[in-house]
Amino acid sequence: MKAAVWHAQRDVRVEDIPEPPSPPRGQVTIEASWTGICGTDLHEYTGGPIYIPTEVPHPLTGAIAPVVLGHETAGQVVAVGADVTRVEVGDRVALCPIIGCLECEWCRSGLMGLCPSIAFLGVSWHGGGFSRYVNVYDYMCYRLPPEVSYEMGALVEPFGAAYRAVKQAEVKPGETVAIVGSGPIGLMALQSARIQGAGQVISIEPAAKRQELALECEATAIIDPNAQDPVAGIAEYTNGAGADVVIECAGIAATGILAGRVARRKGRVVVMGVFEGPAPLDFTDLVYGEKTVMGSMGPYGVIDEVLQLMAEGKFNGEPLVTGKIDLDDIVSDGFEALIRNKDEIAKILVSPK
Repeated sequence: MKAAVWHAQRDVRVEDIPEPPSPPRGQVTIEASWTGICGTDLHEYTGGPIYIPTEVPHPLTGAIAPVVLGHETAGQVVAVGADVTRVEVGDRVALCPIIGCLECEWCRSGLMGLCPSIAFLGVSWHGGGFSRYVNVYDYMCYRLPPEVSYEMGALVEPFGAAYRAVKQAEVKPGETVAIVGSGPIGLMALQSARIQGAGQVISIEPAAKRQELALECEATAIIDPNAQDPVAGIAEYTNGAGADVVIECAGIAATGILAGRVARRKGRVVVMGVFEGPAPLDFTDLVYGEKTVMGSMGPYGVIDEVLQLMAEGKFNGEPLVTGKIDLDDIVSDGFEALIRNKDEIAKILVSPK
């Protein structure tokens, strides 16, 4: 079968690899229908290896580069291993890409994303969503409601990650939330903030196309940092106070500092952008404003809630999908297109079949 395989930075090849074996105990085989290109995939392409093991096999899974990319996946269960009770052959599912040891305090308490041995589908696992078939643990599978298509199923993981980030900020009804960066994750965080009761949701975004998408996703205001100082802009919309909650979704040094500065005194900042390296913060601003900065990684713990929201039509994913491509075109029309035209593109879905 064909797969998009990461060999090195700027070296992803569509090549033939063996189909996965019959699923072992506790695992199932998924036939992927659609897989989204995530910002993490793009970072691995342009600046990796970041999470991909290249020198030593992953301690939990034994995976090492080259690896098949792709983790924002929806598809159908086509085979099940022994002791699988969570799903059956024929089930339509979305995948949570997190793989834990199942033995540490974090896994046992339901916080698998904090497992010290954590691995990820499409990064440090034996397979990924950019291939027709992949074996995964049954606990990674979540049944899609009938109302949720495979295309929207490919958005479950990123929407879940954005929804969980906003939830960690404990947004109170009527509070002002600022979203730094209106790429796909930012647009999903924007909708998450509205769903969770925010009053104002302000997008800080320089690209015109993404500004349009933010308005379509019901942003109450747009601040173009190329035309206005975002700190002054947020102050204007909040009577000088600043945003109660800030969600950082861009993952670059300047936006990390900006996210802290636009938060009000006692404000909460949640960082979910993927940074390719260490980035600075304005610690003096954080100290004098007694602001809280926290990280958020992945959708674990909220996927059932997210699927219900999608089934009820409370999440509008259609505007976010700006491209659908075949696996053969993933480099030219996927990764390279995102690099050339990132301001015009939101989410690209890939058909691995």
